[in-house]
Amino acid sequence: MAQQMVQTINRDPALFYWILFPITVVMILTGVLRHYATILMQSAPKKSDLKALREQRSLLRGINLRNNSAVISTPSFTSRKNYLVPAYKSGAFLKEPENRGKPATNPMTDPAGMEAMMGMMKGNVAMMVPQTLIMSWINAFFSGYIIMKLPFPLTIRFKSMLQSGVATSDLDVRWVSSLSWYFLNLFGLQSVFTFILGNDNAANQMAQQMAQMNPGAAAAGSMFGPGQDPDKMFLAEAENLEVIEHWTVLDGVEKRLLAGVA
Repeated sequence: MAQQMVQTINRDPALFYWILFPITVVMILTGVLRHYATILMQSAPKKSDLKALREQRSLLRGINLRNNSAVISTPSFTSRKNYLVPAYKSGAFLKEPENRGKPATNPMTDPAGMEAMMGMMKGNVAMMVPQTLIMSWINAFFSGYIIMKLPFPLTIRFKSMLQSGVATSDLDVRWVSSLSWYFLNLFGLQSVFTFILGNDNAANQMAQQMAQMNPGAAAAGSMFGPGQDPDKMFLAEAENLEVIEHWTVLDGVEKRLLAGVA
C-alpha cells in the first residue's frame, strides 16, 4: 500500500512574528477599542414614560395569563379574564387613547424610531470602519502569504475558507493564508473578548451582525415595535383570552394524590 506524500513548504519562521502574531494582536486591540467606542457613542438612557410602561406591562400581563393559565384555579382565571378583556377592548391601558382608530405613526417621523435608527447607524460605523481599515492593511502588506499549517486533516470543502487570496489548486487544505487567518480571527475571538470585556460586550462581530439581520429583536423588550398599533395588539390578546378553554393542573388532584399513595 503506497503511503501518501506529505506536502512540505519551506517557510521563514519570522512569518509567525511578522504576520500571524501582528494580525491577532491588532484584531484583539481593535475589538477592545470598538467596545469602548460603542459605549462612548451610546446615548444616555431616557427615563421610561409611566403611561408607556403601563401599556407594555398590561399587554404582558395578558400574555402571561394566557400562557400560565393552567397553574391557577378556574375562578382565579375567570376573575382576571373578566378584568383584562373589557379593559383591552375599551382601550383603558393605551398610552394615547385619543389616537385610537387612527393610522399607525410613520416610523420615519417617530422620534423614538429615529433615535433607534441613529443608534443602529452608530453601531454600523463602529463595526464597518475598523473592519475596512484592517482588511485594506492586510491586503496591502500580507496578501498571498502562507503562514501556518493545521495539525489535523480537513476535507477539501475547507480550502476556500482557509486559503483566501492564494489561487493554487494543488496546495494541501491544511495550509492557512494570511487573509483567511484574518477571517478566522474575525469570527473566532468571541471567547477572548468575553474573557477580557465580559459577556455583555460590543466587540462581538456575530452578535452585531445578528442584531442587524433581525432589527425587530432589539425592540422586543419594548413590546411595541415601530409602526405597530397597540390597540390592535390589545384587541388580539382580548380575543385570545376569550377563546381559551381553561383547564388547571389542580383538577382531580385529590384523586391523583390518593391513587399515588394507595
